[in-house]
Amino acid sequence: MSKIVEVNVQSEIGKLNGVILHTPGEEVENMTPENAERALYSDILNLSIARKEYKQLSEVLGKITTTYQVKDLLTNILKDDATKLEVLNRIEKIEPFIAEQTPKGSIKDQLLDEDAEDLARLLIEGVEMKRDTLTKFLNKDWYDLRPLHNFFFTRDASMSMYNEVLIGRMANAVRDREAIIMQSIFDFTPGFNTKTLNLATTPDPLRKLTIEGGDVQIARDDILVIGNGTRTSTRAIDALMYNFINRNEDKVQHILVQELPHSPESFIHLDMVFTFLDKNKCMVYEPLIMSPGNYQTVHIKIQHGKLISIRREKTLLHALKKLGMDLEPVYCGGEDETWNMEREQWHSGANFFCVAPGKVLGYARNNYTVEAMNNAGFEIIRANDVISNKVDLNKYEKYMITIEGSELPRGGGGARCMTMPINRDAVEW
Repeated sequence: MSKIVEVNVQSEIGKLNGVILHTPGEEVENMTPENAERALYSDILNLSIARKEYKQLSEVLGKITTTYQVKDLLTNILKDDATKLEVLNRIEKIEPFIAEQTPKGSIKDQLLDEDAEDLARLLIEGVEMKRDTLTKFLNKDWYDLRPLHNFFFTRDASMSMYNEVLIGRMANAVRDREAIIMQSIFDFTPGFNTKTLNLATTPDPLRKLTIEGGDVQIARDDILVIGNGTRTSTRAIDALMYNFINRNEDKVQHILVQELPHSPESFIHLDMVFTFLDKNKCMVYEPLIMSPGNYQTVHIKIQHGKLISIRREKTLLHALKKLGMDLEPVYCGGEDETWNMEREQWHSGANFFCVAPGKVLGYARNNYTVEAMNNAGFEIIRANDVISNKVDLNKYEKYMITIEGSELPRGGGGARCMTMPINRDAVEW
C-alpha cells in the first residue's frame, strides 16, 4: 500500500474513495449439502458462476474507486513473523484445538511453517484434516480448520464507523475467524490509519452480545441506524451506547434501533429491508419498515457522557425525519403486490450499495425493484456496459448499476453485504 488511508465513513452515501472486497474462492466450493446449514447456507453455490457475477461487482467498483482484496491485505501483514504469530495466537483463542499436539504435530505449527501467501489462503479456504488419531480418522468432517464460506460478505465482520473500525462479534461461531482476520488487517496494516473497537471485552460463551455489519448503518455523522434481530443483540447495542457515553463528547449521538423479525432468514440484517440511496431517498421493504406492527423503532440519545433519553418512535422513517432526514421511500418489489415485495426481498432486493449520493449498485434480477428505482429517477445501467466503457457514469446525476445475480443471492446477501467501505467524502446535507 503506497499511501496512508484514513478510515473515515460519516454516512452511507458519501462518494466512495476505498472499499474492501473478497472474491469468492475455494472456501465456497468446499461445502456440501451436509454441512451447508452449519455454514449458514440454505443451498450450495456454483463457484464458477458466483465468481463470474462477483467479477461484475469488483470490476465496476474498480472503475469507480480504489479496491482492496482481503487475501492481499492478509498476505501483506503475514509477511512479518511477529505479526504472523500474533494472528495465529488470536485464532488460537477462538479455535484452541489448533495448538493440540498429535503424532504429526499441531495445526498451528503447520501454519507457522507456511509462507505468507499460502497461510492467508489456508486461513480462508480451510486446512484439510490430518487423520493421525482414531478420533480424526473416524471424523466425518473434511477439515481441521473449517473454510470461511461466508467471507465474501465482507460487511459483517468489521464496519467502518466514523474514523474507527467496529469489529463484529459474530452471531455464529463459524464466522469468528473472519472478525479476527479483519481486526488483524486493520491493526497491522501500516497504510490504514484507524483504531479498532471491540465491544466483546469479556467472555461470552452464550453469545448474548453479538453485532454484525449488515445491521449497522451510518445515516449521518451523528446518527447510527442499527437493526436488532437474529444477528445483532440488544446487549451489543447497549455496549455501543455505553461506549459513546464513556466518550463524554459535546456532540449529540443518536442511535436509532429497528427491531427485526427472527424469521424468515432473509431478515437476518437491517440492510436486507432498508438501505440509503440518496440524501432524500431510501430503499424499504414496505411490510416491515412502513408498517412495523409489533417491531419497535427505538431512539437513543447521548450527550456529555449521559443518556439523555430512550423512547419509542412511530417508524424508522418518522424518527429520521424528526432528526432532519426527510427520506422518500422506494419500495422493494414495487408498490402493487405484496407477493412481489416478498419474492424480491428474499433475493436481496432491498440491499443497495451507494458509491455516491444517488449512485448505487444492486441486483438486476429484481425486476419490480429495478422498475421502482427507474420511476424514482434513477437511470438503469448494466454493469457490463460500465466495464466495457460503453457508458460514461459522469453524465448521470442518479443511477443504478445492475449486477447479474443468480448464484450470489443464494448466499443470502447483495451489493451492500459484499462491500466494506473504508473512506467516503463528507456529504453536504
